Amino acid sequence: MKLIIAIIQPHRLEAVKQALTDVEVFRLTVSDVQGYGRQKGHTEYFRGQAMQVNLIRKVRLEIAVNENFVQPTVDAIVKAARSGPGGKGQIGDGKMFILPLDNVIRVSDGTAGSDAI
Repeated sequence: MKLIIAIIQPHRLEAVKQALTDVEVFRLTVSDVQGYGRQKGHTEYFRGQAMQVNLIRKVRLEIAVNENFVQPTVDAIVKAARSGPGGKGQIGDGKMFILPLDNVIRVSDGTAGSDAI
């Protein structure tokens, strides 16, 4: 079992959800987050004053999958999250982290392990 954490641009969320549905991954958690990376923020104007915004809004997906779903899930997210022309991707499209998952327990009935996913 693995836990896949993906940080993506908010406007790519619907495309990523559809791509995950296409590879039969239906369970995920979505959170709004802010981060700082190679984009290094941007300038916004508030009441005529320029303000440097260092933290950029992103969306964090957390998906627990069994071993046979890891690669299809990763491939679906990478393909759908790229925002560049022709699907080449750009700085700021996001990152993915794949972590080992020791155990999962479904709270409602106590089922544990890969059956709980």
